Amino acid sequence: MDAVNFTILIAGVLLFASIIATQLSVRSGAPILLVFLLLGMLAGEDGLLGIQFNNPDIALLIGSVALIVILFDGGLRTQPERFRVALGPAAVLASVGVIITCIITGLTAAYLFNLSWIEGLLLGAILGSTDAAAVFSIFQSQGLRIKDRVSATLEIESGSNDPMAVMLTITLVSVLASSDQGMSWMVLVSFIQQAVVGAVLGYLGGRVFVKVSRMVQLHAAFFPLLAVGASILVYGLTAQFGGSGFLAVYLMGYIVGNAPKLPQVINILRVHDGLAWLSQIVMFLMLGLLMTPSKLLDIAAPALMLAAVLILVARPVAVLISLAPFHFPWRDRIFISWVGLRGAVPIVLALFPWIAGLENQALYFEIAFFIVLVSLIVQGWTILPFARKLGLEVPPEAEPDSRMPLERITTKNAILEVATFEIDDDTPACDHYWSDINIHEPVEFMGLVRNGEWLRTVANPKLQVGDTVMVLTRSEDIPRISDVLASNGTGKRLTKKNFFGDFVLNADSTLADLGGFYVLPEEQAKPDETIAELFSNQFRRRVVVGDHIIIGPLMFTARDVADDGTIKKVGVKAAVA
Repeated sequence: MDAVNFTILIAGVLLFASIIATQLSVRSGAPILLVFLLLGMLAGEDGLLGIQFNNPDIALLIGSVALIVILFDGGLRTQPERFRVALGPAAVLASVGVIITCIITGLTAAYLFNLSWIEGLLLGAILGSTDAAAVFSIFQSQGLRIKDRVSATLEIESGSNDPMAVMLTITLVSVLASSDQGMSWMVLVSFIQQAVVGAVLGYLGGRVFVKVSRMVQLHAAFFPLLAVGASILVYGLTAQFGGSGFLAVYLMGYIVGNAPKLPQVINILRVHDGLAWLSQIVMFLMLGLLMTPSKLLDIAAPALMLAAVLILVARPVAVLISLAPFHFPWRDRIFISWVGLRGAVPIVLALFPWIAGLENQALYFEIAFFIVLVSLIVQGWTILPFARKLGLEVPPEAEPDSRMPLERITTKNAILEVATFEIDDDTPACDHYWSDINIHEPVEFMGLVRNGEWLRTVANPKLQVGDTVMVLTRSEDIPRISDVLASNGTGKRLTKKNFFGDFVLNADSTLADLGGFYVLPEEQAKPDETIAELFSNQFRRRVVVGDHIIIGPLMFTARDVADDGTIKKVGVKAAVA
């Protein structure tokens, strides 16, 4: 009993310390996942607490459950338009890109560590996939929003390339574990089975969950728990049928998160945000405990060279070849090459040879761990400044400070929500009376809180800095209402005003319409051409928010793009010389 109580005490100390340590990450710019990993190492065998943990089976179980929660959460937050703009390039990166990375990294590892070519390829497969947990968490924790096509490509790739890496790892482990087994066409059959079964069961699992959620009458607190149970169930069921459980869970989350008129999604998202962070904390702490830091010194030199090849050669080559058909600008390709973060997935995959009892089992784990550390330090620490240097950052979307669906109140065609907005200097509605604010969408003013007091709607108060406004509206109208009531981001480096410019134009405006205000060079475009046509002529792909063109002294930036790719509005500002 004393041992159990002591274990609980240590777990509580580590969890508490991990959450407090996020402040260190915010102030220093260090990736949060790196902080968790280092805390685990500090508590481990060579660290301050001297905890000995060397059970790969338990580690694999905990890591797999944590990844289920993380990938399900990632799927929940993936919007349909992201698939429309990035499914093709992300799918090629998640398949062809992983194979190219595996081959280049694997052959290099075989040379550096004096391994056979199959052993080298196994290490390449372990390191082949980017980590959804690392990508999602760094984007979220640093408040980074970059151009839609780039961020969507990275997020979908990192959420869907695990099946390829898992399949390659399992296949190569089987080859090394059985001396009479060789590489054959069955590898391709196995991959197709993993992908097809995972996709089918993930889709069906999502649809069944949505249907069950509409039918059952549960307290709001139970739906997030139901979602966790369902995602674990779908993963286990998919694995039993020889499919990719990780792919199934990601697709299931996507189906649930984008189900029309499902009010439970808001609560599921709110709770899963915390569950995803808890999963990452537990997983990285555990993996840190599993590693003995002193063992890394023996492999530091060749592992550092392998990390350099992975980051500077293998990933860029994979991105260059995979994205060749998709007409990405060179800035986008450079950033996608750099943000090939390695996180928990390679370390978890490195447990497979350990569990199978292969020769050099410890070496695989140590190399994977070392390269993950290097990736989080070098790549993770530089994502934000690198995005800004390449001009890929776009302003954050306006959104409420909080929102609450009215689950027990149903309408025929909409979900009703109560949303709150804190007013500051950047809020368009600031210093206006509510009755004077022009909002086209149906919205009901429910009052505001000022200096701790509730001012009722009959008072028709003037909105001031520091007020919290409460409104009742439809879920589908919240983005447009937020453009009026939400801040553009006080204290943020980038706002809509300084990114898009002071003026907004309809994209069907012609250059002739602008001729009365600006002198535009006739050789660059015809006067009767619309701004939308100018974008279409310059870009051989779907235009996304943040794309820009320069005509004479003006820069036009795509500000509002419809689901079908049609540009609706552009921002206008002076071009930087």
